[in-house]
Formats: sequence, structure tokens, C-alpha cells
Amino acid sequence: MSGFFVRKIVGFVATLVGASLVVFLALEILPGDPALSILGVDADPEALAALRQQLGLDQSATTRYLKWVAGLITGDFGTSYSYRIPVAEMVAPGLAVTIPLALMAMVLSIAMAMGLGLYAAANHGRPGDFGAMIVSQLGIAIPNFWLGLLLILLFAVSLGWFSAGGFPGWADGFGPAFKSLVLPAVALATVQGAILARVVRSAVLEETGADFVRTARAKGLSRRQALLGHVLRNAMVPVVTIMGLQFSFLLAGTIVVENVFSLPGLGRLVFQAISNRDLVVVKDVVMLLAAMVIVVNFVVDLAYRILDPRLGAGQ
Repeated sequence: MSGFFVRKIVGFVATLVGASLVVFLALEILPGDPALSILGVDADPEALAALRQQLGLDQSATTRYLKWVAGLITGDFGTSYSYRIPVAEMVAPGLAVTIPLALMAMVLSIAMAMGLGLYAAANHGRPGDFGAMIVSQLGIAIPNFWLGLLLILLFAVSLGWFSAGGFPGWADGFGPAFKSLVLPAVALATVQGAILARVVRSAVLEETGADFVRTARAKGLSRRQALLGHVLRNAMVPVVTIMGLQFSFLLAGTIVVENVFSLPGLGRLVFQAISNRDLVVVKDVVMLLAAMVIVVNFVVDLAYRILDPRLGAGQ
């Protein structure tokens, strides 16, 4: 068992290092000069050289990469090219929006998927099954930004139940802040919940036909007892896999949804940083998002062992 966890941790660290290399190299090959973007095309050459030295752009790519990684490890995210303030001060407020939004969307996605998927599986071949799959197909077909606009028109403009956008901040109270994230979370969760519902249905139906389920039914368990007591745990292995993958899609979706709802999260921050060619902010935020995805997938790998110990047998 110890060997299993050691290999997982080594793979986790190696993935983080690989992600940092990809992020750094991808931004290094982008055309243009950040110093020139800050000072303008008519800037004095001496001023440009001085600014490049101040930003560390005169150093080799290897040196800049090692300093960047060392800063990430120690919590020093550097200074924004555009705003000349520490990147950590820009990232912290964004995390306070993006993380709760992604978690809310994940919870809604799982609740939607489990309810719809289990209902469809329990009514396999009946009208309820077809109806649930039609609903899930509609959910998959609707882009989250378009759904977000529809939600604004219905619940903010027409009914006035929610605000059309903006974020009051957690300091103004949990209720107003939570309420401002409800519509964005629904917009993010609908597509992923619809996809996950189909996975839940397929996984449950596959396990329902297994021998151990027929044995449980022969011993007198009802269909519901067999479903909740035996089928669901075994069916959760592929479902948890998709959950881990979906977290990355939810984080990517925040870039669009946060702009639709004018939320000051990491998605909006990275969008603005790309527009300003603020590569320090882009690198830090993208690496932070990548690290979140890697951590979630690491947790999912460990969850496999809990759900089905046979997966780690002999490892």
C-alpha cells in the first residue's frame, strides 16, 4: 500500500513540474515584448532596456523559469507588469470568487446528475427514461454563456429575483455573496450535470445486470435496496473519474461565465491579463488553475482506492 501512495505522490509532483514547463514555454514563445507593450512603440530605447532589466526580461529563459518556480513555492508570485502591484494581491480576491463558484457548480452538477441518472436507470426502457435523456441532451447542447444570458433575462430582468451581475463581496454578508453566485453556478453546472447524468445512467445499468445484484435480489432485497446498497457504490468508480475531469471544465468555463456575470474571479483576471499582455499574471493564474485540476485528479485517484480496494491490489 505504501508503494501505491509513493507512486501517486511522485506522479503528482512530476505532473506539476510538467505543467509548469508547458505554461512557461507556451507563454515564452508568444510574439511581442511586454516592455514595449507597457511603454509604447515610441518609447526611448534606454527606457525600454531599463524596464526589461527591471522586469527580469534580460535574463535567460532558464533563469526566469527557475526564479518563477521558486517564487511559486515560497508564495512570491511576482509583480504585475501592468498594475505594478504584487500578483498575490490580485489573485487572492479572485480565488474568493472562483473557488466558491466552482464548488457550487460541482455540487449542483452532481446533484443534477445523480437525480436524473438514477431516475433514468430506475425507469430503464420506460417513458421516464426517454424523458430524462432528452432533458440531458438539451443540457449538453446549450452553451453555458448563452444559458447565462437566458438566466439573466428571466431571473434578473423579468422576475427581479437575482442581480444581473457583479459580486458584493463576502465582507458584506454570506447571503448576498452566495446569491450573486447562484445563476453563474447554474449556468456552469447544467452542461456538466447533463453529461454526468448519462454516465451515471450507463454505469448503474451496467452494474444492475451483474451477478451479485441478481444474488442480492434473490435473497429478498427490493430493487431500491439493491440499487442503493450494492449497485451505486460499484457504479461510482467511472462516475468519480468523470467528476475529476469535469472540474477542469468548470474552471475553464469560469473564464467565460465570470465575464458574462461581471464577477471579479480568476477567469476574468486572466482574461484581462491576456488583453494587457501581463505575462506574469497569466503565468501565475494559469499555473494556479492547472494545480487545482492536478490536485483534484490526485484526490480522485485516491478515491478509487476507497471505492474499490481491488484497484490498488498488488500495487
